[in-house]
Amino acid sequence: MTPMKLLKIRDNTQTIKESFSDIKNLAGRIADKTLEQLEREGVFVFPELVAEAEDITKDQMILQSINDTYRTGNVMGFLGCGNERLVINSRFCGEGEDFFFQYLLDRVLDFPNVVDLESDADQNNRLFNFLLFLFPYYLKTAMRKGLFKQYIRNRYNDENVKGTIDIARHIEENTPFTGNIAYSQREFSYDNNLMELVRHTIEFIRRKPYGNNLLVRVKDEIKLVINSTPRYETYDRQRIIEANKKNAVRHAYFREYLALQRLCLLILQHQKHQIGAGSRQIYGILFDGAWLWEEYISLLIEDCFYHPKNKNGTGAQRLFGGHAGLIYPDFISKDRETRIVADAKYKPVDHIGNKDYLQVLAYMFRFDAKTGYYLYPETAEVDDKPLWMNKGITYESNVMPRDDVSVTKRGLRIPVEAKSYEEFVSLMQVSENRFQHVFGRGKHC
Repeated sequence: MTPMKLLKIRDNTQTIKESFSDIKNLAGRIADKTLEQLEREGVFVFPELVAEAEDITKDQMILQSINDTYRTGNVMGFLGCGNERLVINSRFCGEGEDFFFQYLLDRVLDFPNVVDLESDADQNNRLFNFLLFLFPYYLKTAMRKGLFKQYIRNRYNDENVKGTIDIARHIEENTPFTGNIAYSQREFSYDNNLMELVRHTIEFIRRKPYGNNLLVRVKDEIKLVINSTPRYETYDRQRIIEANKKNAVRHAYFREYLALQRLCLLILQHQKHQIGAGSRQIYGILFDGAWLWEEYISLLIEDCFYHPKNKNGTGAQRLFGGHAGLIYPDFISKDRETRIVADAKYKPVDHIGNKDYLQVLAYMFRFDAKTGYYLYPETAEVDDKPLWMNKGITYESNVMPRDDVSVTKRGLRIPVEAKSYEEFVSLMQVSENRFQHVFGRGKHC
């Protein structure tokens, strides 16, 4: 058996290409490829790629070649090809475990604390656990659109003929003739191949030691799925898998069900084929760190800020009249008297530059706000860094800072020195309290 080759790197960093020598096949197959390309090759991207999304885009690269180095972006996760594995941790990973990445997953996606993912020596099993843990989120998201309904062809053999007579089946089943007619009819039904696939996935997860704990958060959705799939049979799983592989969800309205369908297929095919079967197949799961950070910040300041979401199209704003200039500011304060615009940035503070400044200033101008914030993760305890907007022009030698319009970089300290996850959580709560202080209730709510 060929031994597994593993390399761990971090997001938003540059690593010399020589470091990838043990996984050169995998590195060569993912370097300078976009997320959209990797997704087509079998990599699962969370959350799904959306055209209007700004933080995670289809042309974002996992490894971008820059001279003799590879640069990583905001994406974290696991990739594999053959016996080669690449783990992309957060840049706030300590000497051992990536507590910060785990904490974001716990807070934003409510991942259950039932498996020690970091101590799992088998990276395939670790990846598979992540797929399982994502299932409740995708099920809940998809079923906000209601149960998926589509046309299917049902076969009958009775006297109430309503569809197409099946002559061969009629002769086989109704000789001698007793009054029944064999026929088939195309009907709009909830009990279709996709809902059957979801049902098979539910039953599969239930048999895991932690399955019931994982599914308890979506018990209402599961009840609806079970009630809508009366024809479910355990032995029918492979036929259902093949039917879904051939017929992906196509309607744009049900794109959440397409993501759920892909996830279910990955989960159910793991046992037979193992994730990434074949020496040339790329597989893995990637998480958008920028999206996780933004949703996490939303949990901290949701009492005081509106949070437009470009992933599901809620809270969209326009720069201009006539529905021109679609924008999704990260956060807009609810206080109309002293309106604030805040932008969550999952990148080092030194990388927040001109393009970011222009974006927030445009939002501030649009919403009559004189105060803006960049909310970013930081390893050290640092003071806020206010930037006062200038007035005047250099040609007239009258440039000077204003005293009423500012943008402030406010960091949330990540305790990278923590020795255990429990200690990390405790220290994070202290950091959160300090971070929230400037946005406390009564100031901007």
